[in-house]
Amino acid sequence: MLTGYLFDLAVGDPVWFPHMVRLMGGAIRLTEGLIRPLCKNRPGPLLLGGTLMAALIGLGSYLGAAALIKAAEGLHALLGFGVMAFLAYQSLATRDLIKEGRAVAQWLEQGDLEGARRQVGRIVGRDTAALDEAGVVRATVETLAENLSDGIGAPMFYGFMLGVPGAVFYKAVNTLDSMVGYKNSRYLYFGRASARLDDVLNFLPARLSALCLVAVCPIMGLSAGRALHILRRDGGNHTSPNSGRTEAAMAGALGIELGGGSAYEGLWVDKPTLGDALYPPGVEHIHVACTLVWLSSLLMAGMGALAFLVLEGWVRGL
Repeated sequence: MLTGYLFDLAVGDPVWFPHMVRLMGGAIRLTEGLIRPLCKNRPGPLLLGGTLMAALIGLGSYLGAAALIKAAEGLHALLGFGVMAFLAYQSLATRDLIKEGRAVAQWLEQGDLEGARRQVGRIVGRDTAALDEAGVVRATVETLAENLSDGIGAPMFYGFMLGVPGAVFYKAVNTLDSMVGYKNSRYLYFGRASARLDDVLNFLPARLSALCLVAVCPIMGLSAGRALHILRRDGGNHTSPNSGRTEAAMAGALGIELGGGSAYEGLWVDKPTLGDALYPPGVEHIHVACTLVWLSSLLMAGMGALAFLVLEGWVRGL
């Protein structure tokens, strides 16, 4: 996991390089195409079919990763290690998350609001065409905070606790949620199991990620006390049971207000706010948020490795 994390920090995910998430996405589309027609568009069968798909994709990803590692180890121990490190690397998104955030900041620093809107539209689900500069900053900081858990903390947690196949399993569930976990007419029933499973798996990692963010605040000269206060006060003010934790901690760390209403596919959705508006959102907050994500990821990697060593020692002592 540590080797994969360091490799992710070094090279990220080049667009030309094959990625297991694209393979998972293809498997999800294929499985949905096979199962959905059998459901006859009825709520009960759709729920059952969506649950079956979540189980097939999740368990299939875990067992497939475990089998690949086992086969590689059977050829040579170093090959097995290399396969594990590669899968760990592909389960993480530290460098790309920070890269996307800094790209938005670069457009804003050049005075190109339209370019910043297009850039942030690559990483958020809301409509971005009408966002002002503060709206672009808020959207960017929110996705940086949310993906601190989704893209870094959670795969690390399951990778260190359950082995590299655990990180792959989590990545499959998170991909399921991003593709079918919507409350719209198409996926309200069929995607429910995927969305609920993602919520369950993210419950503990989201809270640990938020606490790690709080812990690194003093390194940046920020108030850990304020970040913790906003985390405790506003962490539940979100439609997701998990995303609000890291977003609230980030809002408290930066002293800005996040959340609030946004437009999605032309429809305005009112949402609670997170944090206090001590400062107006500015491009500097994106840079600070990127650094906080990087520092938090370092802390999580170190804590994960330590927890693994302690757990391994305890198990061997039984």
